[in-house]
Amino acid sequence: MLSGRRLDLLDPTPVDIEIEDIAHGLAFVARWNGQTRGDFPYSVAEHSILVEELFSRMNPKAPAKWQLAALLHDAPEYVIGDMISPVKAAVGPGYGELDDRLMAAIHLRFGLPHKVPANIKKAIKKADKVSAWLEATQIAGFSMAEADKFFGHPDEGLIEGLTIAPRPPVDVRHDFVARHNALLALV
Repeated sequence: MLSGRRLDLLDPTPVDIEIEDIAHGLAFVARWNGQTRGDFPYSVAEHSILVEELFSRMNPKAPAKWQLAALLHDAPEYVIGDMISPVKAAVGPGYGELDDRLMAAIHLRFGLPHKVPANIKKAIKKADKVSAWLEATQIAGFSMAEADKFFGHPDEGLIEGLTIAPRPPVDVRHDFVARHNALLALV
């Protein structure tokens, strides 16, 4: 990693996890396989910030630790990349196991339980789906009807004021670390 840490992907430990490495990696991993409008790819880091914002809007009384879990929901992708669901399924259970081991190490590093409770995981997934709808309609070329078919139409009040504009990776990396640190201070 750029921090100088050595991360064993098959046996990751919390001491080898640094938020700067996660933010850097995620800021350079493109969602939608880079097929988005704008001068920059829409990164997993930007997506993660949006998912945390949506999760917080949907769950205004959620403790900071679950907001942090929402921000970190795709954190393993900083080293394993962003694969679309059909590819993950084709790779088989090994991909899920690798993702789970990395996520457990990441969670332990930042004081979260290695497994998120099912109700929180479901709430994060719901925010993730709303994020996918916003991304699809604003930067990935989907019509609203297409996005509604795949992701369901979100509540208009929930998405009010949310505009996606892909930004330079260095800016996104900075914002991801800043949001992480703000949430971590509240955990």
